[in-house]
Amino acid sequence: MNYRIRSYTFEDFGNQVRLFHGSIAPGIMIGGFMVDLAYQNLPADSIFDSISETAKCLPDAVQLLTPCTIGNRWLKIINVGRFALAFYDKYSGEGVRIQLDYSKLNQWPEINTWFFKLIPKKEQNLQGLLSEIKEAGTTILTITGIKVNLELLGKKATASVPVCPVCNKVYQSADGFICPDCCSKILPYA
Repeated sequence: MNYRIRSYTFEDFGNQVRLFHGSIAPGIMIGGFMVDLAYQNLPADSIFDSISETAKCLPDAVQLLTPCTIGNRWLKIINVGRFALAFYDKYSGEGVRIQLDYSKLNQWPEINTWFFKLIPKKEQNLQGLLSEIKEAGTTILTITGIKVNLELLGKKATASVPVCPVCNKVYQSADGFICPDCCSKILPYA
């Protein structure tokens, strides 16, 4: 079994995860194997974007291991609550989708318990879980070819940055004539 995630050993990647995320998150460790599997199945000269189908853990794996970040908009989060990532050529839309395959978890009791949240996190055996993740590697994943409809993702042109006439704060003009917070009070602070 290959215990490497891109150029890292499993343990070195765990250290990177701890530095970036604050703890060794099992979801990011599995996400590392997902990213590695995507790289093995994409053309080496491809310039790709990524979609995470969850906002939890997987975006961190993508940002740690690829040039795709939320900030440069090469990583999109379309939160449908699935533990899956897609990587696709940013010009053709051709790519791969990798998901944690729950039907393959029967032989991995710690991963199964973690994934299905069968017991509270504080009662889970983290070392046993990490050991199973390392041993399972990509065997618990399923990969499929995809074609992303690039028109559905749309590329927003860089907008001007006006001052909101209501709150006197700057915002992206593509969001309207007044800032989104003044429209719907989405920020949670007074």
